[in-house]
Amino acid sequence: MTDLSRIRNFSIVAHIDHGKSTLADRLIQETNTVATRDMKEQMLDAMDIERERGITIKANTVRIDWTAADGHDYVLNLIDTPGHVDFAYEVSRSMRAVEGSLLVVDSTQGVEAQTLANVYQAIDADHEIVPVLNKIDLPASEPDRVAEQIEDVIGLDASGALLVSAKTGQGIKETLQAIVDHLPPPKGDRDAPLKAMLVDSWYDSYLGVIVLVRIIDGVLRKGDRVRMMQSGSLHHVDRIGVFRPAMTQAEELGPGEIGFLTASIKQVRDTRVGDTITHEKGGADKPLPGFKPSQPVVFCGLFPVDSAEFEDLRDAIEKLALNDASFSHEVESSAALGFGFRCGFLGLLHLEVIRDRIEREYDIDLITTAPSVVYHVHMRDGEVRELHNPADMPDLTHVDHIEEPRIKATILVPDDYLGDVLKLCQDRRGIQMDLTYAGPRAMVVYDLPLNEVVFDFYDRLKSVTKGYASFDYQMTGYREDSLQKMQILVNEEPVDALSVMVHRDRAEARGRAMVEKLKELIPRHMFKIPIQAAVGGRVVARETLSAMRKDVTAKCYGGDMTRKKKLLEKQKAGKKKMRQFGKVEIPQSAFISALKMDS
Repeated sequence: MTDLSRIRNFSIVAHIDHGKSTLADRLIQETNTVATRDMKEQMLDAMDIERERGITIKANTVRIDWTAADGHDYVLNLIDTPGHVDFAYEVSRSMRAVEGSLLVVDSTQGVEAQTLANVYQAIDADHEIVPVLNKIDLPASEPDRVAEQIEDVIGLDASGALLVSAKTGQGIKETLQAIVDHLPPPKGDRDAPLKAMLVDSWYDSYLGVIVLVRIIDGVLRKGDRVRMMQSGSLHHVDRIGVFRPAMTQAEELGPGEIGFLTASIKQVRDTRVGDTITHEKGGADKPLPGFKPSQPVVFCGLFPVDSAEFEDLRDAIEKLALNDASFSHEVESSAALGFGFRCGFLGLLHLEVIRDRIEREYDIDLITTAPSVVYHVHMRDGEVRELHNPADMPDLTHVDHIEEPRIKATILVPDDYLGDVLKLCQDRRGIQMDLTYAGPRAMVVYDLPLNEVVFDFYDRLKSVTKGYASFDYQMTGYREDSLQKMQILVNEEPVDALSVMVHRDRAEARGRAMVEKLKELIPRHMFKIPIQAAVGGRVVARETLSAMRKDVTAKCYGGDMTRKKKLLEKQKAGKKKMRQFGKVEIPQSAFISALKMDS
């Protein structure tokens, strides 16, 4: 049993690539939590995709034992959180489970957009925050300037900021001491009824669902009967323990401790993140305040390339949804692509990660339709419908107006590239709200339509600023605009998988780009194929794919011209008849390339 005053629970928050996971590695190594031979880079990033992309996707936890300068033994529970905007949901719930944060800032780059977003979440959760300036071993490091920037931009006192190099291990002991000295111990009552917060859950094929819990009050022991307060389900606890990063069994978990439990739960669905766990008998009366459920902002269809794999895809998506509370899905069918799922994500990186995980972990080839956002369609009779898929757009005669989601985007960019960034935002129908300076960099705040950001805004932003800009956004609400559904017709038949919502001023340019691309992608047939982009009843762009022809006049040498004409007319009539009854085969690869379209 650990004394409450000797426990410290903390998370590490930072912008992408400022060195969170490397710092976590050093803390684990310095305290000999893991034997030297088992140590590897990014110890807590377990998924292949995390290691490959060098990003943290799931918040991971580890328990570290350390003897401080006063000779006492302390238990440090660390939660390593993601830095990317799409995984802010993971960050927000990890924050609720701990009392303090290490704010890691790269001393060569300074405060970035995500640094701000994550710090504000920590401040909202009433955290004590210790600033850490990382990468001081680099020649470009400017700790004094960055400390000043932390004070100016965030308003935190950075006079005692720790100078650390997570790569070389400099300043790691001081960091551990600062955690003990500056972060508050958890509060909790051992004799009160059990209250445990469900922080995360994931599926293990041997143990069933593993639940990550933070004990607030009371004690959880092996063999207890527990109740989930939201779902009301009852479970018998098989094993409990802590992560050192490997799972280590324990007899009990007391107040302030972070650990796991398994209770042969089959469905991760029964373990809702943010739920409160209490004893079946004599449990707590009211649950802990939950977190607000995440709202997916980007939707797209996932279809198996081989339609026989639909059931496998269902299985894969359900398993991932267990692990990721912010991912939603429902079955949909499409004339072009067969059966699949309409899935909701928190952003484009989230979409890519889920898609890669399905392809890699479950070995299913996928087609992903163009990402779209949720529009609010106001009907003339006062009804408001949510439009997830442009193909489901109701008849325009019944529609009064359409509203699209808007976001508030914060972009930090070096002064040299400011003009390009402003032009990019203006091109995307943005409205400038603010422009201030944080040191040598400009901080631009724009009101942008989410629909324009979803496609490739992030990539364009990185390319016009040579990778120096950082970008963060939050949803602000819906606003009316003149939006239209654009359909693509191939051989005069609409292809529903390629329908998109466009702004009236953009329809022509977008349509032209789409039909030109399809002209290259669709293979030639025996008859000519018109490819059109239409808004309502008006065709805004057209390309014609010419037919493959056999030279029917090759055998005809000399003689009268009418003989050649007769053969050509006969061929022409045949082609016309073919076009009437012929079906255009659009290969899967053409769909995929057309949907990856760079607007």
